[in-house]
Amino acid sequence: MAANAAAAIARLGGEVELWTRVGGDDAGNAIRSALDSVGVDTTHVRTISSARSSTAAVIVDGRGERLIVGERDHAMPMDPNWLPLDQICRAGAVLSDSSWKEATLAAFGTARSLGVPTLIDIDLGAGVLRPELLRLTDYAIFSSAALGKFGRGNSREARLAGIAEYGVGHVGVTEGSGGYHWIEQDGNMRHQPAFAINVVDTTGAGDAFHGAFAWALTHGLESARCALIATAVAALKCRRLGARSGLPTLRELEAFLVAQSHDDQ
Repeated sequence: MAANAAAAIARLGGEVELWTRVGGDDAGNAIRSALDSVGVDTTHVRTISSARSSTAAVIVDGRGERLIVGERDHAMPMDPNWLPLDQICRAGAVLSDSSWKEATLAAFGTARSLGVPTLIDIDLGAGVLRPELLRLTDYAIFSSAALGKFGRGNSREARLAGIAEYGVGHVGVTEGSGGYHWIEQDGNMRHQPAFAINVVDTTGAGDAFHGAFAWALTHGLESARCALIATAVAALKCRRLGARSGLPTLRELEAFLVAQSHDDQ
């Protein structure tokens, strides 16, 4: 998920590094090559020769909805001590998909000490949602299914508020055609509606949302503007088959937002 988010940032013209591990296999080579081709800095993508890269099969139906069957090598080393944490001081934001919790805790701890915003993408594959991780998180953005799994309460509002109690300043949930809902420390619920588009494939839409939200944060934008941009990027991604083929450039995003504003008038 973080790899797709990084690709979304790069397509928007942002400078982005991916810190992760791949196996010493053909899949690992393909992953690195694909990221390089869209402008993601893979300097700190470490190859573990004894491990296999994570792969997934994606099945897309006629409505653009998808089923993902993933495979991870549980022998992949989890030690994050090699990460260049000293470089976080020059970052505008740190985004994690929570699949490598040891690295996320290390990076978020450093970011928090430096005042660098942290954003976490929480999906069903997050495993156990650790309180110590949430306490280091500025922006926690859930998929709808993940909020139902990890949130406490019988309503969206109650679940978001329960996560915010850990000190998270912004807690939101992406709901596809239902748009994006979030709360901040004032406790008020806010909503960014989805854009009406011809959906071809929703694969990676959430990843694109997270990447675009992080990119917008680095430009000092308020949450409402970040949510608008992220929702637009996710919608544009859904125009084409594949997690990355529909990711928009900054020019395409700006043109889309201008067209939408004209339609609303």
